[in-house]
Amino acid sequence: MGYTFLKVASTSVRYGGLRIATRQYSTTHDADLVVIGSGPGGYVAAIKAAQLGLKTVCVEKDPTLGGTCLNVGCIPSKALLHNTHLYHMAKHDFKNRGIETGNVSFNFDKLMEYKRNAVKALTGGIAMLFTKNKVKVCRGVGTIINPKKVEVKGEKGVETVNTKNILIATGSEVTPFPGVT
Repeated sequence: MGYTFLKVASTSVRYGGLRIATRQYSTTHDADLVVIGSGPGGYVAAIKAAQLGLKTVCVEKDPTLGGTCLNVGCIPSKALLHNTHLYHMAKHDFKNRGIETGNVSFNFDKLMEYKRNAVKALTGGIAMLFTKNKVKVCRGVGTIINPKKVEVKGEKGVETVNTKNILIATGSEVTPFPGVT
């Protein structure tokens, strides 16, 4: 079994509209590239492919773009870690530096709001870049039917994407812990 590598050239770009299947809740799209997953690997690849002229579709099962890292992993944990570091400094380190802060406390709801806003800004940035670069997003779970076809099952039904290339960028998921949501 051989592999076909994506070759970007002006002749590889296909121009054409969407084809709509006759079956209700089912649509068909044509693409040069389908990227399954919108995490740090997937969204960068999708945007770059679109910038190079490929008609690109990104399949994402979650409600927001960005994958585990942006939504529940790296970014949220670093936002919370940064705030707890500042709290620790205010509580224990500032007085050693000649800074009097009085009674320092933290507001958990505000910490979580800061984290949510950081995530929202970054995931919103990805959505804006997708729009700007004409990357189509198909919401749902992508299944590779064959090397040239991806089926996406989502809340709105089934979408089929005929494609020249498929990039799997499914990333990771958070390990569930009993009692922790």
